Amino acid sequence: MVTGTCCCICVQTSEVGVVERFGQFEKLAKPGLSLVFWPLSQVVGTISTRVQQLDVQAETKTSDNVFITVNVCVQYQVLYDKVYDAFYRLTDPKSQIRSYVYDVIRSTMPKLELDQAFAAKEEVAHAVKEQLTVVMQEYGYQILQALVTDLEPDRRVKDAMNEINASKRLREAATNKAEADKIMQVKAAEAEAESKYLSGVGVSRQRQAIVAGLRDSIHDFSSSIEGTTPKDVMDLLLLTQYFDMLRDIGQSTKSSTIFLPHAPESVASLQGAMRDGFMQAAAAKAQTINRA
Repeated sequence: MVTGTCCCICVQTSEVGVVERFGQFEKLAKPGLSLVFWPLSQVVGTISTRVQQLDVQAETKTSDNVFITVNVCVQYQVLYDKVYDAFYRLTDPKSQIRSYVYDVIRSTMPKLELDQAFAAKEEVAHAVKEQLTVVMQEYGYQILQALVTDLEPDRRVKDAMNEINASKRLREAATNKAEADKIMQVKAAEAEAESKYLSGVGVSRQRQAIVAGLRDSIHDFSSSIEGTTPKDVMDLLLLTQYFDMLRDIGQSTKSSTIFLPHAPESVASLQGAMRDGFMQAAAAKAQTINRA
């Protein structure tokens, strides 16, 4: 006759207890309080139904002979209706998952160049998940997600890539700066040309106004004072402008030192030079008309 005692066991939440009798599987103990007939039956282990994460690092080589380390994150969970398979059929699920991750990574990455590998992270992660799902589901495990979290090339390769990118950025910056300088110079030249044009228009209008004013002054002065000729008026205006010029030079703070002959005959000489110039211009104009 076999005697025993009923014992109470407590299974934690998100865990399932495995009960055996005489070394043979008897039942699964759900979370909470359960009774077992000890010593005939006993809990030989528990298995977690929580979502678990496994980080895997796989070193491989790309098609352009660059060694890289691929970091893969796998999230998996035990299927509740397949706890028996998860507990009895697979001794070390983490090692099994690592093996299949290594297999997928080392069969996929050698087909890609380094730049293509960075662009194909999602495709590689999908291939890992698909392969693991087919295999691990048979052992009672569900693969929830597989992520390629990082690709780490050799340090020298990474430094070379950074230098290439830095050179590219510097070249683009230099090109943009040169283009900006070119635009500024063009705009400055356009502004200077426009300024000179407007300045010329202003000077032309100023001289037209001066000529008109002189003409009116000569006419009014000649008609107001008897015995005066236009030549006398021109002499007076020329003398007045000469003194105005001396005054403006003396008042200006930016003018250089200028030595001028300050005597009445100097004004007469200037007047004679202007008169000769006008006469030569009139003679040249008359010759041109006669030839035509």
